[in-house]
Amino acid sequence: MHTYNPRNVLITGGAGFIGCHFVRHLLRTDRHVRIVNLDLLTYAGSLDNLNALPDPERHQVVQGTICDRPLVDRLLREHDIDTIIHFAAESHVDRSITGPAAFIETNVIGTFTLLEAARDFWLRQQAWDTGQCRFHHVSTDEVYGTLDTDEPAFCETTPNAPNSPYAASKAASDHFVRAYHSTYGLSTVTTHCSNNYGPYQHHEKLIPTVIRSCLQNQPIPVYGDGSNMRDWLYVEDHCVAIDLVLRRGRTGDTYNIGGDNCWNNLGVVHLICEVLAELTGHSASGFTRLIHFVTDRPGHDWRYAVDTTKLRNELGWSPTETFKTGIRKTAAWYLTQYT
Repeated sequence: MHTYNPRNVLITGGAGFIGCHFVRHLLRTDRHVRIVNLDLLTYAGSLDNLNALPDPERHQVVQGTICDRPLVDRLLREHDIDTIIHFAAESHVDRSITGPAAFIETNVIGTFTLLEAARDFWLRQQAWDTGQCRFHHVSTDEVYGTLDTDEPAFCETTPNAPNSPYAASKAASDHFVRAYHSTYGLSTVTTHCSNNYGPYQHHEKLIPTVIRSCLQNQPIPVYGDGSNMRDWLYVEDHCVAIDLVLRRGRTGDTYNIGGDNCWNNLGVVHLICEVLAELTGHSASGFTRLIHFVTDRPGHDWRYAVDTTKLRNELGWSPTETFKTGIRKTAAWYLTQYT
């Protein structure tokens, strides 16, 4: 299988949760790569996420939006960018319900802007072939919709059926990436991940919310009856998979990345309480008494599950963290932030 070797990489959203982990991963594992990190530094991104990078002189942050075509054009040209790894996205489902316009702007228009800039620089100006450039689009399993209890897990050929404005905006961006490969021959790969967790995740997300609530003795909000199910993927396992797909994935193809850790939300909360009890010496019951059920959100997908057979068989990837080991690492990191 052909191996692609990135050199000058534009990472969008690299000050966000998953992006900052991938910046660290790439700097640590490939000493030849240089990174330009384009991030708007909204509520979801922070320069603090990029402290103590390995080999930081090979990393440069540019504050700006992916919708700014002149800025993107300039970065591609000035840094001779051959690889775009596209993390930047509005991603919080609740925010997409109350304010969907920002999701269309960033996730759809922003992705289109990056694709157009890449097409112009790579194909028109540089005349590079598929072995000389690559656009890696990081997407979500939420584009597939929801599953009933007994339905098989999402695979790469599962039809899109998004149920939230967030998921719909990501599905639209996926289609543009596919179209640019099919129509123009742009060298692309797309990955769909399940729910990520780990250090540096924004405090609005479920796992940081539960940890913070426990440590601050505040109610732990749980939607509905807590029976909604998700597949949980430790962020560093996700980064390894992204790197594999970038380098060895088939151009124009799509790969699902999941953690093989399907839990319902209430089970996740109880596990976090147990792990925090182990780490702090407090009783788990002292944390579980904080559980507070709240009104379910509109269009709340029932179940996600991801079939990773293709990624395992083609590229030999498998997650290294169990859910308990990953939660323990995550909780230990947040303990350093809140105590």
